[in-house]
Amino acid sequence: MPLEMIERRIYLIRGQKIMLDRDLAELYLVETKALNRAVRRNLDRFPDDFMFQLTGEEAENLRFHFGTSSWGGRRYRPYAFTEHGILMLSSVLRSKRAVQINILIMRAFVKLRELMATHKDLARKLAEMENKYDAQFKVVFDAIRKLMEPSPVPPRRQIGFRPRDDKET
Repeated sequence: MPLEMIERRIYLIRGQKIMLDRDLAELYLVETKALNRAVRRNLDRFPDDFMFQLTGEEAENLRFHFGTSSWGGRRYRPYAFTEHGILMLSSVLRSKRAVQINILIMRAFVKLRELMATHKDLARKLAEMENKYDAQFKVVFDAIRKLMEPSPVPPRRQIGFRPRDDKET
């Protein structure tokens, strides 16, 4: 399984890198319901810093992010597993596939951590260079900083029907 496939399923929520229960269930080839049942049977292994349930607002934001329908899908808020919670899942789900997938997930988390460290190191070096050289290079440094910023997500156009105002007849 390609590492990129796992990396795309790691989200940043509440300042933590997490994976959702449904994504993990899909990777482990089990039903989400079965994964959550196994976790509930072993709740003492999953403190709040290992796993938490998303708030209604967080779940709604994800629903809009994925573009899912409000009619279908889940009837409850998803669970989010941190890196430690995913490690603990390997002791709860004892299949060979679960162990193999956990190894791949841990490699994806390590790769993301390395990328973030490289980005911070690059920003620090850029700041040092900016302090070292005079103002004539300010435009260059500003352009580099602009390239390092994540691209803004354009606002989505609203679709669907809007109620008519009384003035629009």
